[in-house]
Amino acid sequence: MNIGIVGIGLIGGSIALDLKANGHKMYGADLNPTHCEKALDLEIVDEILNLPALAKECQVIFVSVPVKVTSMVISELLDHISWKSIVVDTGSTKGSICSDLNNHKKRSRFVASHPLAGTEFSGPTAALKGLYRGKKNIICEEEKSDPDAVEVTIQLFREMGMTNLFMNPVDHDKHMAYVSHLSHVSAFMLGSTVLDIEQDEKQIFNLASTGFQSTVRLAKSSPETWSNIFADNQENVSKALESYIVHLQRFKEAIDQKDEDAMKDMIRKSNEIKRALNGMKYNVVKLS
Repeated sequence: MNIGIVGIGLIGGSIALDLKANGHKMYGADLNPTHCEKALDLEIVDEILNLPALAKECQVIFVSVPVKVTSMVISELLDHISWKSIVVDTGSTKGSICSDLNNHKKRSRFVASHPLAGTEFSGPTAALKGLYRGKKNIICEEEKSDPDAVEVTIQLFREMGMTNLFMNPVDHDKHMAYVSHLSHVSAFMLGSTVLDIEQDEKQIFNLASTGFQSTVRLAKSSPETWSNIFADNQENVSKALESYIVHLQRFKEAIDQKDEDAMKDMIRKSNEIKRALNGMKYNVVKLS
């Protein structure tokens, strides 16, 4: 199968590596010429094309660009593809994308998806074969996509080793604000806080434990990518932050009062996250 990747970074590049290893021919498109050259050098894709040529050549096209331009890119691709081709996005937010494309005449050839995987790195050099194995992919508004488009999308994500789930865009964006977007905000602000207090970066490096490094790892993520995501999911991220700030304030008050019992209670409550992660269901249906 001829498969296209628009946006040859961590997400798109990793998709390309996995599917290419399964025998698919991979075509790429990216506005950054350096990304295009690097993707060819690293053999992530077989050929670079512009969007109209990509739409003509490929049966399936994955769109992995910043969410603020995702709808525009998908709309242009839908304008050019045949009724047998499929466009799949990988955006971290789904509400605005699904809304923007709701009335496109070829909406049924689009499958709104979000593979839940990534690292703190970006660009073609960050692409990893096997990044998606054992991870989950969320498909939104599958009822608005043609059955064959959904089935092909499911099969391609299965080839990458992913389990596919159904979810509506509203629930998706709400839950992502808490389980993904908030953790990135926390990491960014933790990094900023430590840098403000400790100007000697060498000393930070010498003292940083594995706990600190794992907590602040996400602070190395792309500012362009994540500011875009926060803005697009503004309402949900803001609500998540409000709740987070309340918990931080309560913990600060317990520390100020040296109230160890209160601190123990709050820590003990947070320990329950393990049980919650093992048992919570976000109104999704497991497919495979």
